[in-house]
Amino acid sequence: MTFELGQGTGPLKGLKVVEIAGIGPSPHACMILADLGADVIRVERPGGQMLAGGSHDLLNRGRPSVALDLKNPEAVATVLDLVADADVLVEGMRPGVAERLGFGPEACHERNPRLVYGRMTGWGQDGPWSQAAGHDMNYIAITGTLHGLGQVKDKPQFATNLVGDFGGGSTYLVIGILAAVFEAKISGTGQVVDAAIVDGTANLNAMTSAFLAGGGFKEERAANLLDGGAPYYDIYETSDGEHMSVGALEPQFYDLFVKLLGIEGTAPDRWDLEKTAELRELIATTFLTKSRDEWCAIFDGTDACVAPILKISEAKDHPHIKAREVFVEHEGLVQPQPAPRFSRTAATLSHPPAPASGAHTREGLAAWGIADVDGLIERGAAVQVSE
Repeated sequence: MTFELGQGTGPLKGLKVVEIAGIGPSPHACMILADLGADVIRVERPGGQMLAGGSHDLLNRGRPSVALDLKNPEAVATVLDLVADADVLVEGMRPGVAERLGFGPEACHERNPRLVYGRMTGWGQDGPWSQAAGHDMNYIAITGTLHGLGQVKDKPQFATNLVGDFGGGSTYLVIGILAAVFEAKISGTGQVVDAAIVDGTANLNAMTSAFLAGGGFKEERAANLLDGGAPYYDIYETSDGEHMSVGALEPQFYDLFVKLLGIEGTAPDRWDLEKTAELRELIATTFLTKSRDEWCAIFDGTDACVAPILKISEAKDHPHIKAREVFVEHEGLVQPQPAPRFSRTAATLSHPPAPASGAHTREGLAAWGIADVDGLIERGAAVQVSE
């Protein structure tokens, strides 16, 4: 496989990013940057990362995998050589680790003052927990976000690692990087982007803070408008054990919802809080009279704000998802397209995920102008594995 710089088609074409490989949010952020046209080189440890999925790991698509032994001074020097001509570096290590290895912000800015140095952590670069281990649910727990998730009153429910790692983490890292790159183009000087999942998740949950400040929000699950407390914004089982999502909030949408559901004449006043349980029971029992597909045929394309809950394996075949090609088959893998979409500089999928850490060491380093790659491999600073 060959790698050439500047081949991206998206709006970030020409942006050069050095990724120090991690897990979770930092590779997801670099996938987004690569999807949108940036030239990203992924620097991995020999042997790869825990939880890495090889050729099926879509978070690693769109960039070469280069294996460097970062305990070797020659490998660290190679990272700094990459940084010298880059716009961005991304790392997701604990605070201080990159400095100890020799490619912290100070060392990198000595080589390239305009570099944007993106740091992805859970707790942030400072604070009493900054050196502690943690995972998605821990980070969103202390922000007040996890407490309100789910419709089970006696126990919070977590949405795998979507809310913290990818919602409050990688998304905000990308926002921060792009903002800092824009500013560096004006000032000529780079800076450090401290992207912490606790910060991003709290920001992501700003609307709940607003509801609480307004005095009308109950800090309990299934007790508010958008958490299942309202029977017209909830999930209902169908006769075949599948489920439908109902989000009929606005009056005109709700009126259409009860009409199409067939309860227009029997549904109690939705604003009568004493009859909330009665309305919920009526909606639930009605949904149980038909299968998910039968309800889909009734609600399809209407303003009732009802949609089927699909598995990922089913989603690609939904008429709307299929028409927009939200999922495509690329290099033998069904995967989501780059997002968002652009009218003039459309992004396209490029290289598939590397089958193994270091599968592209020789080609990737050479494409970035690193001299004597074979010497680095011979001396053990870099590792090339066969694809």
